[in-house]
Amino acid sequence: MRTVGVEEELLLVDPETGEPQALSAAVLARATRDPAKPDVFEKELHNQMLEFATHPRSGMDELGEEIVRIRGEAARHAGEIGCTVAALATSPLPVRPSVGMNRRYQWMAEQYGIATQEQLVCGCHVHVSVASDDEGVAVVDRIRPWLSVLSALSGNSPFWQGKESGYSSYRSRVWQRWPSAGPTELFGSAERYHRQVADMVETGTILDEGMVYFDARLSARYPTVEIRVSDVCLHADTAVLMATLARGLVETAAREWKAGEDPVDHSVSLLRLAGWRAARSGLAGDLLHPATMRRAPAEAVVGALLEHVGEALDDAGDLERARAGCARLLRDGNGARVQREVWERTGSLREVVTTCVRHTQG
Repeated sequence: MRTVGVEEELLLVDPETGEPQALSAAVLARATRDPAKPDVFEKELHNQMLEFATHPRSGMDELGEEIVRIRGEAARHAGEIGCTVAALATSPLPVRPSVGMNRRYQWMAEQYGIATQEQLVCGCHVHVSVASDDEGVAVVDRIRPWLSVLSALSGNSPFWQGKESGYSSYRSRVWQRWPSAGPTELFGSAERYHRQVADMVETGTILDEGMVYFDARLSARYPTVEIRVSDVCLHADTAVLMATLARGLVETAAREWKAGEDPVDHSVSLLRLAGWRAARSGLAGDLLHPATMRRAPAEAVVGALLEHVGEALDDAGDLERARAGCARLLRDGNGARVQREVWERTGSLREVVTTCVRHTQG
């Protein structure tokens, strides 16, 4: 059974006004006093953000319990200094992001200018274990067409700087402003993958391998494929669904590789269009079907994903969980829909944030 770990980025907000608060250093100082869990939380690019990572898990129930528990711990530490956490991929309210002061972040601010200031966005990254770099690159090559479906399912960023963006996942559009972000061409081998990463670093345009922001990449720290397309999910069970589907995609791709099946050779241009369509529509409109790269209803595309990974999910005991999770999102909507419904009902972005604070802990 492949193990799965999740990294989530959370927004620190004022519990009354909903405005982002640049208090990550204070929250981290509180968290490090907990001797049982000193290394759960990490700094992020902006001081209004807090990141955590789960342990590698084989069981999705355990993973879900850990996400809920750590979200609760984050809220407790934040509450001790007068703020709280929200699983929002962008701030609905206007904000002036504050870049952290460490050397890496200051280099980024100087190198990329306003693009760095704009990156107050929160994602959900899923790590799935692989046996080797060769297997990992084979997986990266074969999951490319399906990643846009994860983006559509997880969309949780309809507002930007106090305005309706028109997107389900505006975070993903902001993220594309990094020069190394987005879908990749086929690599074909671990050697070619590592050569391209080295060439990118040698340009001096990015600082190091950690800034290779591919939609899916080999982790620089763990023996995993890291899938990076999802918004941070409003609900913990949606994050578990992203992990479940990600493991299904990795296992399916690895089996295809071992069986000698070639990856689908969609161009990067088409993959970019699929990512844009998913970010724009979410689950409320058409998506691009991963097999044909032609428009199809979201329900049909999600169904195609479940069919594609169905055997791997069934073998892991995750098929019914995945079906139920996808059906719930198609019926009730993703985080973007929740946010929009609060806005339409109340006309208050503050109420959007405070409602999402409750959902984060729910």
